[in-house]
Amino acid sequence: MPTTLLIARHGDVEGISPERFRGHQDVPLTLLGDRQAGKLARALADSPPVKIFTSPLVRCKMTAQAVSDLCGTEPKIVDWLEDIDYGDWQWKTVEEAQRESPKMLELWYSAPHAVRFPNGESLQDVAVRAADALRFAKSFQREERILYVSHDTVIRVLLLQLLGAPLSSYWRLAQGPCCINEVTIRGDGWRVERVNDTAHLE
Repeated sequence: MPTTLLIARHGDVEGISPERFRGHQDVPLTLLGDRQAGKLARALADSPPVKIFTSPLVRCKMTAQAVSDLCGTEPKIVDWLEDIDYGDWQWKTVEEAQRESPKMLELWYSAPHAVRFPNGESLQDVAVRAADALRFAKSFQREERILYVSHDTVIRVLLLQLLGAPLSSYWRLAQGPCCINEVTIRGDGWRVERVNDTAHLE
């Protein structure tokens, strides 16, 4: 049997709708996000992960803790699951970014791989961390189930690496709050089984 890597996004937070560039802004889950995290935990409880790894940001730690409370596996904080650093754009609204840097905002939506945020990171920087996360997942024994709790941007980049797709395809993937992605690992091979599964939230 293969190792199973589950990758979940954190629950709802302020700044998802209406949208802000959250990045390292350390915002907690909303009441909706709390409920979503509980539903995520129940969805994973039948076949619980033996290890949980989470971004150091509070929205991911709260989501991971909800799973831990039900599944009995204590989360471990790892820096390589942390969200992208938006630098000077952190916590700005899309409208504010449009007023201040219209050309860069347009480039972010048309060619995200070509953007480095002022005093922040690029998707290439996130890809280095994502590669570390995937190498780490390969170190586990067969038949284990492990869970990563991370952020929209990080998970998209992880999935693009797994699919062998370029960073320019970033916007072709969706990641809803508390969605589940599932990957199986067999030796040196990967197989993406589920992407952006939110059926457990309905």
